[in-house]
Amino acid sequence: MDPITTAIVAALANLSKDAIKEGYGALKAALKKKFGDESELVDAVNKLEKKPDSEARKAIVQEELESAKVNDDPEILKLAQDLDNKLKEMTGGQSVITQTQTNTVSGVGSIGGNFNFAPVQEGGSK
Repeated sequence: MDPITTAIVAALANLSKDAIKEGYGALKAALKKKFGDESELVDAVNKLEKKPDSEARKAIVQEELESAKVNDDPEILKLAQDLDNKLKEMTGGQSVITQTQTNTVSGVGSIGGNFNFAPVQEGGSK
C-alpha cells in the first residue's frame, strides 16, 4: 500500500484522537483543493470513510491516488508523512501502520488507545 493510502486508512481507525483528526483533515483538505470536491479521488475517500474496513474501497482509493499521481505531489506527501508521524506517536501507533500496510492481521481491538492484535484462525475462535 502506498504511503498516502496507508496514512488515510490508519487515520480513519483513529479519528477519535484530536491530533489524528487534525492531520487527516489537513490531508483531505489538500486533496479537495488540488482535485476538487467532486473528483473521483475525493469521492473514493468519502466512500472509504463510510466503510473503513472495506478492502475494495481501500483498493479504489489507492487506484485513484495512483491514477492522479498524488504520490508525486510533495505537499500532499508531506501531509501524509506528518499524519504518519502523529500515528506513530500514539501508543501502538507503529503497529497500526504496519498492520495497515501488510493487512496480515485480521483481528484488531482498541481499548484506551492500546491495540490488541489477534489473528483469526479458520475453524477456531479468537
